[in-house]
Amino acid sequence: MTKRSLTLIATLGALIQLAAFATAQADTLGRIRETGKLRLGHRSDARPFSYEDESGHAAGYSIALCKEIADAVKAELGLAQLAVEDVKVEAGDRFDEVESGSVDLLCGAATDTLERRKKVAFSLPIFPSGIGALLRVDAPPRVRAALEGREPPYRPRWRASLAEALEKRVLTAQAGTTAADWLAKRRGELEVNAEIVNVSSYAEGVQRVLVRTSDAMFGDRAILLDAAARSPSASDLVVLDREYTYEPIALVGARGDSDFLLLVDRTLSRLYRSGKIVEIYTRFFGKPDESTQAFFRFSARPE
Repeated sequence: MTKRSLTLIATLGALIQLAAFATAQADTLGRIRETGKLRLGHRSDARPFSYEDESGHAAGYSIALCKEIADAVKAELGLAQLAVEDVKVEAGDRFDEVESGSVDLLCGAATDTLERRKKVAFSLPIFPSGIGALLRVDAPPRVRAALEGREPPYRPRWRASLAEALEKRVLTAQAGTTAADWLAKRRGELEVNAEIVNVSSYAEGVQRVLVRTSDAMFGDRAILLDAAARSPSASDLVVLDREYTYEPIALVGARGDSDFLLLVDRTLSRLYRSGKIVEIYTRFFGKPDESTQAFFRFSARPE
């Protein structure tokens, strides 16, 4: 046998083993049936989507949805008992945890992007999110006006230039989020000389704004609203009404595991169609308006 043939055989063998490994990793329901355990990944710093309550347990809107899915998994597999394990993840490695099989379902504030789909799979959208900005209430009027996309009141004929207003300003976002990627890209497009500081948490970013080491914190608008409202210095903060992007949030599972994702989507669709989603949503965000309820109706899939 030639050296080339041996190399080809070895390569084919490695590919077969890799395919078998990927199949095993993606068989989430099979693994749950065998172990009797469902592992839910959560971030502790993405309130109100996922956080840890006073007793250290995972809580939040996304967690509540995942608990409903856990009940559906238990019924689907006919298990008498199903242990649900909460696994804490960080923003920077959360998708790696899903890809490696350490987490069965990621329950947080993950934006469904095409780039991320190279590694993981996403459920139906669970929240109509977007990037927002948090500032001090006494931020320079020109900066606030530019970020809001309006003219400053003291110069009605001046057309606010975002690039000019943000020149030499310090802007913040959490590392590993779409807000951080968007902010870096936006700075490049505007060719603005602003400094971007990526922080490890929303709390750190809010604190930087409060002590004036950052001019603005960019992130998921719902998380910014919650962080501002819970801050001891809430009266010093404002979250702008403007959303710079439309980024629906979804739950995250292993790529290529269609059976498990089908069960997840079926459970979400039933919550949306039955109206139970309103009760869950209200617990964390207040009563949904008509546009939010329409979002759930349009996101649901028929049986």
